[in-house]
Amino acid sequence: MARNMQPIAKRCKALNLSPAVMGYANKNTKRNPKGQMRRKQSEYALQLTEKQKVKFVYGVMEKQFLGYYEKAARMSGKTGDNLLTLLERRLDNVVFRLGFAKTRPEARQLTTHGHFLVNGQRVDIPSYLVKPGDVIEVREKSRSSVKFSGLLGEDAPVVTLPKWMTRENNALKGTVIAMPTREDVDFPVEEHLIVELYSK
Repeated sequence: MARNMQPIAKRCKALNLSPAVMGYANKNTKRNPKGQMRRKQSEYALQLTEKQKVKFVYGVMEKQFLGYYEKAARMSGKTGDNLLTLLERRLDNVVFRLGFAKTRPEARQLTTHGHFLVNGQRVDIPSYLVKPGDVIEVREKSRSSVKFSGLLGEDAPVVTLPKWMTRENNALKGTVIAMPTREDVDFPVEEHLIVELYSK
């Protein structure tokens, strides 16, 4: 499986993203301190940057991203909004948003290793698209591990859930209660630029 191996902090700086969006609270880079002093970007450069930003945040490569765009274009409504909601519905993103992983890359790895059940069935495909009513939980065999046992109890990290999901108190179980909307995307993005790029 192809992966983006670029340094997180450096890539976030290039895309004008906060590392916190990726789940990295203390990441920063001192490379190229004058990196923001660039000449005005062309229209194409702006469009390309927005596409790269979304691909980077969700950990999607070009071929798969194009597939999401084509599916979004076939759906009713705004293509840009559809694209972002499709990406939000990815199982690895849902695992991250539920607080079962610190970062999206970690969520993707844990999903690939088969630590999660969807409606009682083991799913190890990070790109699996959840839907309202789906119940996502950590497998019984995985709950005793240090990774997941630390997510329960008084010392458990506080998680801010998007309004389209719920999580049971003191349990490694969450439910998708609605479809995500454009407002649920937790980082700045101008999706219309992506649509313009692919529409050329």
